[in-house]
Amino acid sequence: MAKRQLKSRMKNLLMFLPNMVMLCARLMVDSRVPRVERALFAAAVIYAIIPFDFIPDMIPFVGQIDDLFLISLTVLRLIDRTDDTVVREHWRGGGDIVQLAESAATIAPLLMPRRISRVLLSRVKPTAEGSGLLLNASKFEPLLVENSEKEKTENRERRGKNPSVKASKSA
Repeated sequence: MAKRQLKSRMKNLLMFLPNMVMLCARLMVDSRVPRVERALFAAAVIYAIIPFDFIPDMIPFVGQIDDLFLISLTVLRLIDRTDDTVVREHWRGGGDIVQLAESAATIAPLLMPRRISRVLLSRVKPTAEGSGLLLNASKFEPLLVENSEKEKTENRERRGKNPSVKASKSA
């Protein structure tokens, strides 16, 4: 998708942000939702309401993307851990909440700084026992990757920067 199409799609998704905040508030008080998930919803609502977060909400468009991203991740985590019927029961907005959350969790990281999306993603970890919905919706990239000495040597050889390889080739 082109950057223009992504921005257009995100603008449409941002229209659902108030409904998603209200959904989180409703899920916080539902006894069927596990306590850990309720705490995550409370944190997501507070994050969305407070104007000073990773990307301040005073910046139009971009300031709301991180809010939508975090709320979408928490909704997808709940669906991953439990069943989507509880979420669908509380959803008052238009469209399918699962598809909206998946779209927001997929598009938002493409329009915001990588470090911020990684930090938010690390706060809402996917579950191993879940359906994989959260893993599919957002791409996990490690911040740092440690290579073994063997991998480092192989990489140098491929790039032609290892002097021992050049010496053996010329002999």
